[in-house]
Amino acid sequence: MNSTQTVVLLDDLDEERQRLYLASRYLAVDTEAMGLKTQRDRLCLVQMCNEDGVITLVQTRRYQAPRLRAVLEAPSVQKIFHFARFDMAALKRWLGIEVAPVFCTKIASRLTRTYTDRHGLKDLVAELLAIELDKEQQSSDWAAETLSPRQVAYASSDVIHLIPIYRKLLERLEREQRLDLALACMNVLPTRVALDLAGWEEEDIFSHH
Repeated sequence: MNSTQTVVLLDDLDEERQRLYLASRYLAVDTEAMGLKTQRDRLCLVQMCNEDGVITLVQTRRYQAPRLRAVLEAPSVQKIFHFARFDMAALKRWLGIEVAPVFCTKIASRLTRTYTDRHGLKDLVAELLAIELDKEQQSSDWAAETLSPRQVAYASSDVIHLIPIYRKLLERLEREQRLDLALACMNVLPTRVALDLAGWEEEDIFSHH
């Protein structure tokens, strides 16, 4: 399969991509929605890329995606997100998907790059991979019937770099002896997502106040 081509599919993965991703060790995942309020703003796009650079964009319309669900819930495939909390909530709210196992590069960045407060994907890609990302399409109509070439390029760039970043952050977590702490945080993510969807998204329930 051509690893340089991005395929755009409607509603779900096809059988070929499902088989390919289920046989992968890693899968980078991201989502695009109509806005940032998960309960209100519908999920529009799920983009993914495996360790071979095979990228697929799934436009969500019917909100039934059994093949995608099988991949994202497969225990043998490590799913890698940047700010997994948002994407996991969107996938659960709109597609009923309980993503696992999960690694969040934003959490890993906060635990290792304590010399900065810049933990966005663009910042990570620039520092760790020496690549400048174009974020112009970040605010875009992702519900459009047909994605523009620039939207496709943007969505692809959000996942193509996640696996290399994951590997570099993993090395730093091990170097700083914080890997166990990071993995514990990843294990808590489903609970954090459940709290978000239940109405506690703006509240720290562990806070004294």
